[in-house]
Amino acid sequence: MTEPAWRALEARIGHVFVDESLLRRALTHRSYCAEHAGEISNEQLEFLGDSVLGYVISDHVFHAHPTLSEGQWSKVRASVVNTENLAEVARTIGVGECLLLGKGEAAAGGRDKGSILGDAMEAIFAAVYLDGGEARARSVILDLLADRVARAAAIPGADDPKTSLQELALERGIGLPRYRVEGEGPDHEKVFTAVVLLEGIERGRGTGVSKKAAEQAAARRAAAYLRTASASDPGTDAGTP
Repeated sequence: MTEPAWRALEARIGHVFVDESLLRRALTHRSYCAEHAGEISNEQLEFLGDSVLGYVISDHVFHAHPTLSEGQWSKVRASVVNTENLAEVARTIGVGECLLLGKGEAAAGGRDKGSILGDAMEAIFAAVYLDGGEARARSVILDLLADRVARAAAIPGADDPKTSLQELALERGIGLPRYRVEGEGPDHEKVFTAVVLLEGIERGRGTGVSKKAAEQAAARRAAAYLRTASASDPGTDAGTP
């Protein structure tokens, strides 16, 4: 990783490292270690970062949203502290381009793999904690995740299809829904088609005159699928066709 890329990533994280080896370690995947003797992977930092992240988000939700129930707090935390969400944050700040990967992993698209990015994000939080202490780690985590926490905290009592689907998915432990939207036709009469994916599998499709309307239609169908699958066989994983 070049010096400019390193500094740019520090700026996007919101922390300038005193011990720069911590950031390097947070970005070092085990595939890189297999090809470079003496390198240490980010796996131990990932373990610590998971605990730091869980504590910070739990504490924040407890104090920022005191009217929610314990079950709702758990849902909010689960919607934020999960691999898919952390991978999205990692993509936003450009972690993938800075990862140290083995040649095979890099060639296989490892810089955009959700599992690798999510793990690296946890390792980065641990690195900040070790380098700057608890208060600094809290500041970085909330700067990057507070908006997502706020959106997740709005779920209880919300009645729009996308929110309902997200809550159902969290209850079933299958991760957050992901949407793909395409538009066709001239700008003044464009029609949008949205597909919603659960665990990478299409579970709903809808159309509308706006992206939001199309996503809502797709979410409504996916939510109906989850409810039907659960009712027909409560013991079956709703994420499996």
